Amino acid sequence: MLSGSCIVFLLLVASFPERGSAMYNQTLSGQHPNPDHVAQDLHRKVNVSIWRREMLSKEAGSCLTGNPIDDCWRCDPNWQLNRQRLADCGIGFGQYALGGKGGRYYVVTDSSDHDPVTPRPGTLRYAVIQTEPLWIVFASNMLIQLSEELIFNSYKTLDGRGANVHIIGGGCLTLQYISNVIIHNVHIHHCYQSGETNIRSSPTHYGWRSKSDGDGISVFGARDIWIDHCSMSHCKDGLIDVVMGSTGITISNNHFSHHNEVMLLGHSDDYLPDSGMQVTIAFNHFGKKLIQRMPRCRRGYIHVVNNDFTRWEMYAIGGSGNPTINSQGNRYIAPYDRNAKEVTKRVDTSEGDWRGWNWRSEGDIMANGAYFVASGQGVEVKYEKAYSIEPKSAAYIDQITFNSGVLGARRNNMGKWTAGSNSSGGDLDANSGIFEDYDEYSGSWMPCSADSILKTFLTTLSLFMFLSIK
Repeated sequence: MLSGSCIVFLLLVASFPERGSAMYNQTLSGQHPNPDHVAQDLHRKVNVSIWRREMLSKEAGSCLTGNPIDDCWRCDPNWQLNRQRLADCGIGFGQYALGGKGGRYYVVTDSSDHDPVTPRPGTLRYAVIQTEPLWIVFASNMLIQLSEELIFNSYKTLDGRGANVHIIGGGCLTLQYISNVIIHNVHIHHCYQSGETNIRSSPTHYGWRSKSDGDGISVFGARDIWIDHCSMSHCKDGLIDVVMGSTGITISNNHFSHHNEVMLLGHSDDYLPDSGMQVTIAFNHFGKKLIQRMPRCRRGYIHVVNNDFTRWEMYAIGGSGNPTINSQGNRYIAPYDRNAKEVTKRVDTSEGDWRGWNWRSEGDIMANGAYFVASGQGVEVKYEKAYSIEPKSAAYIDQITFNSGVLGARRNNMGKWTAGSNSSGGDLDANSGIFEDYDEYSGSWMPCSADSILKTFLTTLSLFMFLSIK
């Protein structure tokens, strides 16, 4: 049964044109020539995963969820022996992100971040600035308190599976003018502005950095980026910003909570290179106490698919500058505020201007009075041709997004992991470190077991002292 399903899957994927086939002039390096085909490809992968799950649901021990990313690697009981398989599981516009695939494993053993110019070997900062491809893993649970923004080099995977990793502090993660980065299974929260100092960005270069915005993850002029299974909250500016000609981005399986301006896509209405921006937002849970920008789009092509939106306070999806927004198979649960039922918001734009924008809702579930204001001339004809399969997957939204956020937390403990024979890592217990689970739903630190109360108290005290001197 499995082999037959794989054959069907391969035939479906093979039916799509190669990435390099020219259909119109590209404006950004890495921009896909036909974004509609990428969206259609994603839906077919979801439908294949759901079909496989239904066919095999009666078999004992079936691990299939209908989520094509998770089903790609989590069904292998020995996945930890081939961690880099994750790089083959991407979907959407960021599916070509290689991360550190083919490179050696680098084990982070030191959670400190004392010197942004001369980072100590064994630290996360030392790993991300290297020029070679690296698959970065963590030797134990750890809280990494950044002194300044963490500037990545190309071809890096940040793989937090098997450990409970929290990144907080100054600036947080910056992906600027680089490519091929995968960020997977880490908590990113309580990020604040920093800068006005020198920071190293490679083994041979450091330079002066002005004050950062305080984003959780800042993607700036970058391409082929995949952010998956992260839990993000409580940052100074955006949780994720994608600006200045970035493209080839997938943001998937994440859990967002406790934040105002969640996600910004596009630098400004007048920044023309962002017309080539292509972003997939899939299988995420937009959770408690989120206000707006899920996302807020300027220009570009944004595919919002199979996400769960829970009671925003102002609006869910906003935009200006004529972005294309393709909303498919999502569940929008409106807040109780009768003045905030609309999913969409055209920001500072008259109806006469936005009436021609291509905003489409197809197969979405609208709950508690939610409604989506579509726009665009000829939108019905265009999408009827592009999508031969109706996105019925919204009915499976609970199972598709069930494991959103960091894996290995209380709901879905990953247990032990092995880094493999070509790494210095060994068998590690996901709950053996001093840092307990960060509850993404409440924003509080919670013990995993009764015997961890003392450890939890010490961790809470450490975080309190950090926030009080911020």
